[in-house]
Amino acid sequence: MDIARPSQAKEKLRKRIILGVCAAAVLVGITVVLRRLKPAVPTVDRSLVWIDTVKRGPMIRQVRGPGTLIPVDIRWIAARTQGRVDRIDLLPGAQVEPDSVILVLSNPDVTQAAIDAVSQLKAEEAKLTNLKVQVESTVLQSESDAANARASYEQAHLQAEVNDQLFKDGLVSELEQRKSKVTAEQADEVNTIAQKKYAFAKDSVVPQLAVEQAEVDRLGAQAKLKLNEADALNVRAGMRGILQVVPVEVGAQVQPGTNLARVADPTRLKAEIEVAETQAKDVLIGQSADIDTRNGIASGKVSRVAPSVQNGTVTVEIALPGELPHGARPDLSVDGVVELEHLNDVVYVGRPAFGQEHTVAGIFKLDEDGSYATRTQVQLGRSSVNTIEIVKGLEPGDRVILSDMSQWDSHDRIRLN
Repeated sequence: MDIARPSQAKEKLRKRIILGVCAAAVLVGITVVLRRLKPAVPTVDRSLVWIDTVKRGPMIRQVRGPGTLIPVDIRWIAARTQGRVDRIDLLPGAQVEPDSVILVLSNPDVTQAAIDAVSQLKAEEAKLTNLKVQVESTVLQSESDAANARASYEQAHLQAEVNDQLFKDGLVSELEQRKSKVTAEQADEVNTIAQKKYAFAKDSVVPQLAVEQAEVDRLGAQAKLKLNEADALNVRAGMRGILQVVPVEVGAQVQPGTNLARVADPTRLKAEIEVAETQAKDVLIGQSADIDTRNGIASGKVSRVAPSVQNGTVTVEIALPGELPHGARPDLSVDGVVELEHLNDVVYVGRPAFGQEHTVAGIFKLDEDGSYATRTQVQLGRSSVNTIEIVKGLEPGDRVILSDMSQWDSHDRIRLN
């Protein structure tokens, strides 16, 4: 028969309790260890990131922007009168002189108006010539009458003197002597009146002709205007250069003010570049600039900064006084770099793809052996096209990753292979 052994049952229970406690302790330990483990460090291919070294020294601040070459001298030729495009003599790209006829308009009303204006002017000029003849004839007649009156006065005066002497000698009667005096006095009055009429005739020549001359001048100006309008039907370039645009076709009806052609001087060009609005605040007139035409570099200076922002950019005009690279022509796409200032002694690094000036950015800094990189908060300062100032967070000699690392934002440490 079986005999009960209480001591062995207690021993088994004690072993079970100990094993359970040990298992629980092991489980708790494993849990604690697992909780203390850091996430696995991601691996990044070194060849896929841009690594640069922090430096100290001089830095040139610049801003860059795309743009185009624009002619300095541009002339839009507008229609002066209404008309129809009869023919186009020159096409875009042609070399033109000031008198080169680009296209011809037709307008019978303008042509007839010019003919009528010239006819009216000629008729008025003939009228003025006839008036001059009449006035000169009147003056000559007055001069003749004045001469005759003076002669009659001289004769009467001499006759009166003779009769006075004869009267004293008793050779003529007193009546004859008095009669000669009256005749002389009458001749004197007639001569005086004749001389006044002659003087008035001479003085009235200019006023009489001035009225008619004013009408001739008025019709002359009107005829000149009408002739200019008729001549403007032959649309001329007005300057030396290259014909760029002819935006009309043969047969088209145009109104006064319609642009018919554009001429530009290709030897004098300027650049207009678009600078980001965040960088344009430091651009000033007179700053040096370089324009890359893809076939050479042209140097110039900032001549104008647009006062307003368009589509997030500010237009900056660059004057190019020197010789331009071969192949430079209007509307050519270019890249412009404006030099803002020279910084003599600053800590700087290549401009990262994700950092803006005067901000704090997280940049991965490489360890000494270059195998790992740790995210470091860096305060950025003034920026340039390819570099940016380091205010705090990095020291000269540090190596950092400047590529876009946004896909590893959840990690503060990466490994490079």
